[in-house]
Amino acid sequence: MARTSILSRSRRHRLRLAVLMSAVAALVGASLTVAIPQAGAAETPLSQGRPATASSAENAGTPASAAVDGNGGTRWSSAFSDPQWLQVDLGSPATINRVVLDWEGAYATAFTVQTSADGAAWTTIHTTTAGPGGDQTLNVSGAGRYVRLTTTGRATQYGVSLWEFQVYGTGATPPPNGGGPVVRVAEFLAECPFTHRLPDDPIIFPGLPGGSHMHSFFGNTSTDAHSDLTSLLNADSTCSPRIDLSSYWVPTLYNDNVPVEPTGTTFYYLGEGVRDDVIARTQPLPLGLRIVAGNAKATQPDDTSNARWSCLHAGHVGSSKNFVTCPAGTMLESYLDFPQCWNGRDLDSADHKSHMAYPVAGTCPASHPVPVPKLRQVLRYPVNGDPARFWLASGPGFTMHGDFFNAWPEAEMERRVRDCIRPIIKCGADGHP
Repeated sequence: MARTSILSRSRRHRLRLAVLMSAVAALVGASLTVAIPQAGAAETPLSQGRPATASSAENAGTPASAAVDGNGGTRWSSAFSDPQWLQVDLGSPATINRVVLDWEGAYATAFTVQTSADGAAWTTIHTTTAGPGGDQTLNVSGAGRYVRLTTTGRATQYGVSLWEFQVYGTGATPPPNGGGPVVRVAEFLAECPFTHRLPDDPIIFPGLPGGSHMHSFFGNTSTDAHSDLTSLLNADSTCSPRIDLSSYWVPTLYNDNVPVEPTGTTFYYLGEGVRDDVIARTQPLPLGLRIVAGNAKATQPDDTSNARWSCLHAGHVGSSKNFVTCPAGTMLESYLDFPQCWNGRDLDSADHKSHMAYPVAGTCPASHPVPVPKLRQVLRYPVNGDPARFWLASGPGFTMHGDFFNAWPEAEMERRVRDCIRPIIKCGADGHP
């Protein structure tokens, strides 16, 4: 058996060598008459950054525009019913040869792809009743200014959801911004997975190990009771991008007294909540800034407990300041917005909040005149069902709070504010559209 295997490998080697020599000879011969093209930039979809509409959206965070923004971390998600449609306007007539559907877990098994010159009369260029989900590439032949995906059968009980809807071809005018997003969202982000748990809090109880309730830490891997800016800047991070050495932490969530860590940990930096002229003068978050949002000592879900809970893929459940009942197959989500108006002087304050403020009537108050990016903390926990089983290390769901210690490199924070926040452009983790 061993000798047969060796001989087989030898024959395969000789065969590959012969094929390779033949290919080289053909290439050399062709090069005498044909110029070999140079490698070019990746093809940009005709659909990227174009106006998109849909029959519905699961919630405000999953609009039609998210499926054509070129960002694989955002998505369109529909209501939980059939049929649904998503449509993109290419801006001018085009010849269409390929459509790529990058489905999220909630995909369609039955759907059609159609084109139209005027948005009224439609021609079907692809149809299926056995779609497999995932990343589908459809080789098609069609023409038109508008391209529509219509779904008639869902693979799950939820709506249909696409990370990206990409249309390729020729003839349309170039996408705006070279294919960049036209969605007016001032945003950049960091994905910072869980690192460790400790009963420490270097903002509230600095230098006192074990002085706090249990916290779950994200981003900087070194955070403990003794952490300061120097120690954070000399440590490592789980964040994407790795240059974000900031530390983020929240009270640990328990399910039947067992600690549960989120599997989704996104920290958005946003310009929303204020007027455009205020966004235009947004300043970088100062290095070493510390902020606490929410109220760990809340006794009821009042105005001081500004975190909210909801369910992934179950928008019909709604949101609440306390835990909600998420259906089987969904996940519990926590959203928390940090204040975005700074007093311009202090990196911290006695209560760890007074140096910051939330905007009023679309602008920053005179006491806190410096607008900075709003930090939005979004955590997704792999639990669902009866919320009576859940509790935080700080207490009920309405005691959810977040701590942030800024250790972004100053030049990178400045660049992201300049290129993403002030011009109101949606950027990814790399700080680019």
